[in-house]
Amino acid sequence: MGKGSQGSDGGSGPDTGGGSDGGADLLAARYLDAAIDLLRRVRDEESADITAAGELIADAVTAGGRLFAFGAGHSSLAAQDVVYRAGGLALMNLLSVPGVVGVDVMPATLGSALERVDGLAGAVLDSSPARSGDVLVIISLSGRNSLPVEMAMNARAIGLKVIGVTSVAYATETRSRHVSGTFLKDHCDLVLDSKIAVGDAEIALDSVDAPFGPASTMVASALMQAMMATAAAALAERGIQPPLLRSANVDGGHDWNGRVFSEYGDRIFYRH
Repeated sequence: MGKGSQGSDGGSGPDTGGGSDGGADLLAARYLDAAIDLLRRVRDEESADITAAGELIADAVTAGGRLFAFGAGHSSLAAQDVVYRAGGLALMNLLSVPGVVGVDVMPATLGSALERVDGLAGAVLDSSPARSGDVLVIISLSGRNSLPVEMAMNARAIGLKVIGVTSVAYATETRSRHVSGTFLKDHCDLVLDSKIAVGDAEIALDSVDAPFGPASTMVASALMQAMMATAAAALAERGIQPPLLRSANVDGGHDWNGRVFSEYGDRIFYRH
């Protein structure tokens, strides 16, 4: 099931576009064009696996399972984007690892260091409410650090289904930092390839020493939202109303969410 070690060769790399930026408007258009190209690739090449991931989530919800999302550093932003989100499934919970969620730890470089610590993932899972039959979505751009690799390995060992959102290109162009020599993609039931090129920078200019214009957060969030939308539709096709949240800023939204929280409270952990 899923890609295993197979997949795309990743993104097309920085858009050099000549030596001059041609003005701010042109540069903005170049970045947006690069982002659109990535999203088109994801649409054209990952749709089948997005659908399969949505079905996997629907299976868990139907069976009474719970949903979790994890990402470290900037990859955590795409995980947070589907938790307690208007228009999203109420059952998606953030699996939080202290010090690596976003860049709120000081110094910010500590979060990167913690991603390379062996054994941290096992401790987090052991103290979490995750159990066999649940689904864990792990987001890691490179998929090469110990934390996401061990998170996937340990989650599957205790019976969770694991969906990985990563760039397969890193597995062919970089070395794993885990003792096993493996990547996140090697320990997932399903892999969604973000197509991001190694380095995560879509623009290069002769006048700027380093490439710039990262797109990984946008693409990862799009993959996550597409997967969640697919899951909601899959539940509806089974005759199950998906437990969706509504915006608290629209009339009736607060009461609607209260009913969802009441019905599914045993599978929602961000309210405790």
